[in-house]
Amino acid sequence: MTEHKASPTALDPAAFLAGIDGTALQTAPFDHVQLSELFPQSVYQQLLAALPDTRYFHELRHRDAIRPDGSSTRLRLYLYPEQLWRLPAPVRERWLPLARLLSSRELQDVFKRKFRRALETRFGRPIDRINFFPIPIIVRDLPGYRIGIHSDVMTKGITVQFYLPGDDSQNGIGTIFHEGMTGEAATRTKQMPFLPACGYAFPVQAQESWHSAATTTEADGERRSIMLTYYVQDTAATWFMRRFNRLRSFFGWHPNPRV
Repeated sequence: MTEHKASPTALDPAAFLAGIDGTALQTAPFDHVQLSELFPQSVYQQLLAALPDTRYFHELRHRDAIRPDGSSTRLRLYLYPEQLWRLPAPVRERWLPLARLLSSRELQDVFKRKFRRALETRFGRPIDRINFFPIPIIVRDLPGYRIGIHSDVMTKGITVQFYLPGDDSQNGIGTIFHEGMTGEAATRTKQMPFLPACGYAFPVQAQESWHSAATTTEADGERRSIMLTYYVQDTAATWFMRRFNRLRSFFGWHPNPRV
């Protein structure tokens, strides 16, 4: 009975949103927030205990993640609420409230307010006229995963990652922020700590939001996290495409977007 009460059904959405909203905006090397204590300890432990089995994941394929044998070091499971029916009932019960929150307008609005200056500068219009389509996934990065320095493609508006380690032993494998893509600027870095219930978010900015992940080893173990990407939907075509891709993913078609 105690474990059931500690499940994510008890997650307080208002407290979760307020925790992000109250996080200070940092501007070096680019605008971002460094998130911590996102979940109560009991809720976090229940999420870890209910991480879906590997058989529910599929490969997310991008150039840096591909092994010599052609397989990918990055696995993905969509956290769209309608897709969680495939999971065992106890697992689904624990993840569904968070899945709904990650797709919510309320959470998107928190991040939009946080990054208002950068987003209004990029899109050239008021923040209330900028809309995104959220795609939440659980990610499992297997040993050997890496991704080179990049700023994210312009189809993305905001990138968010919530880390899911079991303890603090993986602290040194978090995402690395860079001042530039090449040269001396690329060596000036800030690394996000890969710690329980921590993470980061940033507005995607061309030639500015440079970040990477160093190659992980067997000793590092599996790098587990939740990725929440807000994709731009500023035309009728992109509005339709986002929803069409979501529908197709329900039937097992999984696009591999550029990073």
